[in-house]
Amino acid sequence: MKEEYTNQHRRWYDKDPVLSQAVQTLEESDDETQIRIALNLIKIIIEHNIEDEKFEAVEDIINAVGSGIDDNRKGRWYDIDSTLRTAMNMLQNCPADTQKIIAKEMAAMVLDKFKKDEDSDENEEN
Repeated sequence: MKEEYTNQHRRWYDKDPVLSQAVQTLEESDDETQIRIALNLIKIIIEHNIEDEKFEAVEDIINAVGSGIDDNRKGRWYDIDSTLRTAMNMLQNCPADTQKIIAKEMAAMVLDKFKKDEDSDENEEN
């Protein structure tokens, strides 16, 4: 019984270690970075879904985004902002294969942002 409990994941994104780490890093980022990455995530997810011919029209995308969003739910860290909530909901509803691809892209975006922040901090010191 104990082994069964430990194999379960607390959050949907913890199933993939790369996605879990990327989401954790995003959570710890400042608000501006979170919004910027959320907008990029939405764009990437839409592009992947169009490439896979999952969506045929804009209405299909809107319906997919709207499904599962509870406007009254505010318990998760990403529910505070509607853009962030939309991006995370879209990511959650992607197939596992697409999540893996997007997780790598998301991790790269977060790392890129941190590198730019470090570079600007170093330039300010000099």
